[in-house]
Amino acid sequence: MVFIGFILAAAVTVFTAIKLSEYADVLSEKTAMGGMIVGTVLLAGATSLPEVTTSFSAAVIGNVDIAVGNMLGSNVFNLFILAGFDLYFRRKQIYHKASSNHKYTAYLGLFLMLLVSLALMLQIDYTILGIGVDSFLILIVYIAGMVVISKMPAPPSNDDESPDKPVVKKKSMTVKQAVIGFIIASVFILGAGTMLSITGDQIAVITGLGSSFVGSFLIAATTSLPEAVSVFAALRIKNANLAVGAILGSNVFNMTILAISDAVYQQGSMLADVSMSNIYTALGGSILGAITIWAFLRRRTSSVWVYSIPSILTVVGYFVITYLIYVG
Repeated sequence: MVFIGFILAAAVTVFTAIKLSEYADVLSEKTAMGGMIVGTVLLAGATSLPEVTTSFSAAVIGNVDIAVGNMLGSNVFNLFILAGFDLYFRRKQIYHKASSNHKYTAYLGLFLMLLVSLALMLQIDYTILGIGVDSFLILIVYIAGMVVISKMPAPPSNDDESPDKPVVKKKSMTVKQAVIGFIIASVFILGAGTMLSITGDQIAVITGLGSSFVGSFLIAATTSLPEAVSVFAALRIKNANLAVGAILGSNVFNMTILAISDAVYQQGSMLADVSMSNIYTALGGSILGAITIWAFLRRRTSSVWVYSIPSILTVVGYFVITYLIYVG
């Protein structure tokens, strides 16, 4: 029954995530926000809801390895998702097609991951109002970073689709319908993602795997399923900004969830009490984040395989990190 529940939750997640991308696409086209803002804030926040419930629940019961590992592992898996779809749609050169401003979100995500890595290494067990001082710093950096990013001027569009190519047909929908649909779909994503987390944890108990590996790999992968489906759906409707924004925005948002989870955990500083094996995920995620930034900064090239080098490195790096977590 556990496996049946997992499959059903996955099916609901896939369908709902596709609808989320459709509603988000309408909002990006019919409002002043644009694909980057909608993807980085709205879609990223909605698809990160399963991570919220998972980490908060783990923090309440005192399982910090699940709480922290889920967030760090989700970030690593998200970059793996983006790299995987970039390889699949390699001729479209997603990193070049999306807005160059996405690199600022990637910079913020990398800096936050480095802060978490430093906190894991130092393990400063000092709290303010029950929240670790390192978590306070992460929240301050996130707020400051998002304020700076919101004030960045919009660059020229990189959309170079030829006019003779067939246009993707989209359903006619008003902004009001899109907003209502987005809210309803977000609720379903929350429920299905929570079920994914619960059944994934039960499967992990059955298989006898450790909490760090379960949080960083199994549960992180299952709670990141909405991001994977949303990115694929966004790319199918040729909205690269929505796809890239959803992943990078989710990674930044996940770090704030990690910090807020510390407030739920009332036994001290969460990052000080967590297993040191999570450092592999944090440092590995930082390296993959740096590779993603490199992908944005590279010049255009006519060679598809030369363009694909960062994504190939990211995919290989993901499996290396997973192995290190497993043996660690």
